[in-house]
Amino acid sequence: MTILLYDLVGHDAARPFSPHCWKIRMALAHKGLAANKVPTRFLEVPEVEGGVSKTVPVIRDGNRVVADSFAIALYLDEAYPELPTLFSGEGGKAMARFIERWSQLTIHPYITSVALVDLHGMQDEPNAAYFRANREQRLGKRLEEVVAGRDAGLAGFRASLEPLRSMLTYQPFIGGASPLFADYIVFGALQWARIASPYRLLDEGDSVAQWFERCLDLHGGIGRQVAAAA
Repeated sequence: MTILLYDLVGHDAARPFSPHCWKIRMALAHKGLAANKVPTRFLEVPEVEGGVSKTVPVIRDGNRVVADSFAIALYLDEAYPELPTLFSGEGGKAMARFIERWSQLTIHPYITSVALVDLHGMQDEPNAAYFRANREQRLGKRLEEVVAGRDAGLAGFRASLEPLRSMLTYQPFIGGASPLFADYIVFGALQWARIASPYRLLDEGDSVAQWFERCLDLHGGIGRQVAAAA
């Protein structure tokens, strides 16, 4: 039975942008599992599988419904152990937990400051109104005020990637010789930025940018199936 993946989109259902959903798109491809994508907008999330989660991704695999990207990845490895692993053991799970925290505390806040207005522009009218009200309440500023600081923060953001940049001098992926779920965590964040905004986060010669290009090519280039924002 084909897995259902509830995938966050804006007014254009062909441009899924959620970093967390992209983690699972890549995880499913890594394991060679087919999935039907269910385009889901912000205001539709409370209706997904009877309100199982306040956020997506959510998957349905037969009778099993799983929410939260990390929990989904764990489930996929446990349910399909004969397929390529996402973690390569308990150490890989622990590493991925660290990478997830690092990504959400270091990478996500800056991408938020870059892409908020562009993300707002990707929504239809009701979802745009929800997005603005929700994010402005959370951040305590208008979207435009948040984005106004992105140029000033760019150098600091690039410097914050130095641990990843340094690690990539030893190996091509966070997972080592080949990618693991830890790679898809960081990939999801940068793919979110790539799809939402044309703002240039990284120089082409940056080893992190080159790693990201390798990730875009993985699994038949599924990351490139959605064009970068122009």
